[in-house]
Amino acid sequence: MVHLNPGEISFDTLDDVLASIGAAGARVSAIDASEGAAGNISVVFSWDFEGDSRFSDSWEIESPVSVPRLAGAWLAVTGSGRRLREVESSAGANVALVQVLPGGNTLKIHASANRLFHKPTSELNTHLALHARHAERHGPIHTVLHAQPLHLTFLSHIREYRDTQSLNEKILRWQPEVIIQLPDGVGVAPYLIPGSASLMEATLDLSENHRVVVWSRHGAIARVAGSVKKACDLIEYAETGARYEFLNLQCGNKAEGIPIDDLRQLCAEFGIVQTIFPS
Repeated sequence: MVHLNPGEISFDTLDDVLASIGAAGARVSAIDASEGAAGNISVVFSWDFEGDSRFSDSWEIESPVSVPRLAGAWLAVTGSGRRLREVESSAGANVALVQVLPGGNTLKIHASANRLFHKPTSELNTHLALHARHAERHGPIHTVLHAQPLHLTFLSHIREYRDTQSLNEKILRWQPEVIIQLPDGVGVAPYLIPGSASLMEATLDLSENHRVVVWSRHGAIARVAGSVKKACDLIEYAETGARYEFLNLQCGNKAEGIPIDDLRQLCAEFGIVQTIFPS
């Protein structure tokens, strides 16, 4: 069993994974970070698993990216064009199980007969690449969540906020919890075509130092060990900082936020190693 923080569900079964995806989907929708069919979620799990009779239809596809490190792994992935807010009420209609076959170049899709999609998310390449890069470091559960938080996405439409250092200096200064939960800040990728190889590569590069990556003019993507709800939390913390920044812009930049020296002291007091405000 994977032991998580208090308040997190444990992961012993597929139902635990599906419940976590459903809860996160409902939450990102509640914070206006998943309009319509926007956003997607995947969870890779590496415990012994032989499939599930509820996902009885199956077919093979070429993997959009070669992932030999994931050979033998299973992923629960939201379907293309599906609403994240509906996963909680009907996982079978909205989620596929993806089995990575030996070699990592072929995927076997397992889906329910009542599915409402034809294929997994169109951004499956980035999900697979992030899992392949990081999952082995984090134990048997690894999550990737893409959402489109309103204020964080809006800021990425402003040139000065499309720089990683500048964005972090702006959004980490408003609430102590934000820098405590995001001591590595967020990375910022330029606008690149959704689902493209170039977006995947930019995200991979930034993921080495940041668990959350802003996709300029598109949204953000988070990766964590454990529950999808933890990934949702990171998106929510980043969005909270962005919302404060948005409010400050509306007020003519009248608020100063928490001074940098105070942020450094805060992190020192809590034993947090932050990388945004070097001494």
